[in-house]
Amino acid sequence: MRFLDAVEYQGFWGSFWDIIWWFVAAFIFVAYLFALFAIIGDLFRDHKLNGFAKAIWIIFLIFVPFLTALIYLIARGKGMAERGAAQAKEYQAAQDRYINSVAGSSPSEEIAKAKSLLDSGAINQAEFDHIKSRALS
Repeated sequence: MRFLDAVEYQGFWGSFWDIIWWFVAAFIFVAYLFALFAIIGDLFRDHKLNGFAKAIWIIFLIFVPFLTALIYLIARGKGMAERGAAQAKEYQAAQDRYINSVAGSSPSEEIAKAKSLLDSGAINQAEFDHIKSRALS
């Protein structure tokens, strides 16, 4: 007599608690993957750590993953946060520079430029009025 004949097989979705444990295990695995990718990203972001040390960390992450991730987060967690904040600040500065380079000037700046051109004689009053009306619209 086979074991499945003696016990009713419920399948994967047969028990509520089996489903709950499956979701808990999936959550822990996904959280571990997030931590692992954050550690690997931090390893490559750190310019002070030499290539040999990075390779050692990667090898230990492959062969002793949970213990190495825990040790890395304890030993280098503060520096990891500082490097992440520095990179975020660098991205923000680059984004601000780009926005300032493509954004048009304010209406008052355009009118002031047009007024200086009018005063210098580069444009006439009709052109100044056109620029002013376009800036105010």
